[in-house]
Amino acid sequence: MRVRRFDPVTATVESSVGNDIGFEARLEAGRLARMRASIADSGCDAGLFYDPTNIRYCTGTSNMQVYSLHNPCRYVFVPGEGAVVLFEFKGCEHLSVGHDGVDEIRPAVSWYDFIAGGRVQEFAGVWADQICSLLGSGQDLAVDKLDPVGWNELNRRGIRVHDGQRVANQARVLKTPEEVVAIQVAIDACENAVAQMHSAMTPGLTENQLWAHLHRANIEAGGEWLETRLLTSGYRSNPWYQECSNKVIDDGDLVAFDTDLIGIGGYSVDISRTWAANGRPTADQRMLHETALEQLLHNRELLQPGASFAEISARSHLPPPTIHSVTNAAVAHGIGLCNEYPLILNRDHFETGGYDGEVQEGMVLCVEALAAPPGGSEGVKLEEQVLITADGPASLSSYSLDL
Repeated sequence: MRVRRFDPVTATVESSVGNDIGFEARLEAGRLARMRASIADSGCDAGLFYDPTNIRYCTGTSNMQVYSLHNPCRYVFVPGEGAVVLFEFKGCEHLSVGHDGVDEIRPAVSWYDFIAGGRVQEFAGVWADQICSLLGSGQDLAVDKLDPVGWNELNRRGIRVHDGQRVANQARVLKTPEEVVAIQVAIDACENAVAQMHSAMTPGLTENQLWAHLHRANIEAGGEWLETRLLTSGYRSNPWYQECSNKVIDDGDLVAFDTDLIGIGGYSVDISRTWAANGRPTADQRMLHETALEQLLHNRELLQPGASFAEISARSHLPPPTIHSVTNAAVAHGIGLCNEYPLILNRDHFETGGYDGEVQEGMVLCVEALAAPPGGSEGVKLEEQVLITADGPASLSSYSLDL
């Protein structure tokens, strides 16, 4: 299957797979099949998903993604076998029509305090009755997000609740062929947005003004939103994880950023680059960049199918102590509709916070690197997105890593 490419001139996605009118249907069907299989593997009878990325994975539907991250206003019931029922935000049922994996659309019963006020318990009871009518008493239900009131109502009806986020992660960890195509489309569009940001970068702009070019270009291309605001310059690039501000980018500053955006089709793109604002990096800036690049390239090659997370962590490359920053603990992490399982920690953090597992063909991972001397004036952040193939990691991102 050939990859669809982003056309920066027309700001549209043109498909080199021809007039493949069945692509979206196959994409959605493949994801739903993986979720059903994961539900069955977990020993559950069905899944109930509130996380908007899990809803999208199962159904292909999208509605008020950011709002629904903190307001549980829509959810989907996915049985191991049988009808998928999407409970859509009231008044929005028409938005989710036309997806083959959705057998029925009903208005959601919302029982969070903002909507229900003093009637939370009453509405939660109505909600639980509806779930019970679909599932039956004495069954096992995987739920990804659930407040205590809801858990109690399901428990009273004899439904055993299990960790649905684990079920979803195990479904999403391997990408279908159609997902790889969709991810590449999102990356192509993101890299065009990064190029626009680079063209706009001029000393005298604020960090916020420069970051806005990435946001605008993502939206123009059909992308959706940004999960973080990780763009910093000069002294604000170290320590890492500061978000962009009204600091003016000065001549000679390093500018470090992490895209962290939700792009075309809802797929996340997470790459990092660091640039010299004036295009003339100093010897110290080049040293930091070379250090981060060495870390990135070394750790990227550890991501071979069959390698254990513990083995990768033990063999992971870290910059020298005078350059290594403790603010970045990751060697690599999974990515799809958002950052997701797995998270592979470096050897400094694995024993206290890591977990084991195995790299598998079909994973999409982001490889992290950071050179930021403790107490130093600047830092360099790099990150690449790769597909794990039978032959090892293959780059999906292609934007230049140069300063």
